[in-house]
Amino acid sequence: MSLKYIIYGAISLAMFSCATKQDINYMKDIDGIALENSIKNSRVDFQPGDQLIITVSAKDMDVVKPFNQNYASSTTITQYSIPSSNNLPQQTPLSGPTYNIDTNGDIIFPQIGKVSTKNENIETLRAKLTGLLSEYVKAPIVDIKLINFKVSVLGEVTKPGTYVIPDGNTTLFGALGLAGDLTAFGVRNNVLIVRNIDGQISKERIDLTSANFINSPYYYLKQNDVIYVQPNANREKAARVDPNTGLYISVASVIASITVGILALIKN
Repeated sequence: MSLKYIIYGAISLAMFSCATKQDINYMKDIDGIALENSIKNSRVDFQPGDQLIITVSAKDMDVVKPFNQNYASSTTITQYSIPSSNNLPQQTPLSGPTYNIDTNGDIIFPQIGKVSTKNENIETLRAKLTGLLSEYVKAPIVDIKLINFKVSVLGEVTKPGTYVIPDGNTTLFGALGLAGDLTAFGVRNNVLIVRNIDGQISKERIDLTSANFINSPYYYLKQNDVIYVQPNANREKAARVDPNTGLYISVASVIASITVGILALIKN
């Protein structure tokens, strides 16, 4: 009889192990994680390390040639576009004089010299350079591209990560498209966007099932916005199941088969 109780005990232990679950909800503190990511990377205006392509044009292009000298080499970056298939992003060369903003927030512009970008964005820097160039060129046209504009897309999307947007302009739908759209487990009516403007953190929950958010200030994304798509209840439930459950069931099945055989021998 003692052997019988030992066998029953082994079966009970195996079955208990099968029921063991583990809480692996990695993103319980996602607001804090996204907030930290945003504080680390966010800015609205230009800052040291930004890369700009600045080209000058006018009616007489020969006149503006001195202002289009390449003080830094042209760059090749990953060109992202909203995918219509499974094609990978392409490496695309962006032509034009490339300027790296130095640690003091300055660029060295041909013929003009040092130009500060502190507290400037694309629009205000364009106006500043247009004013400076007007002393040399009649009706100059200045084009500026921020070529390391990036946003982060996290959570229940097909391809989470940080995406560089070469034209410096994208919408929430555009960023989600780059990330391969939401998975079947993504909550579509509670998408989190974290933004940092001049040190002021804002967090907004967006309902993608409603068209009202198109008029929201979060429809068009800003530099280093962080987007998080939370998992639905089914995904969270699946995440809490011990990944070894299948192994436990297999072991329990083997033990049960052996037990049946031993009990049959004991009866005989």
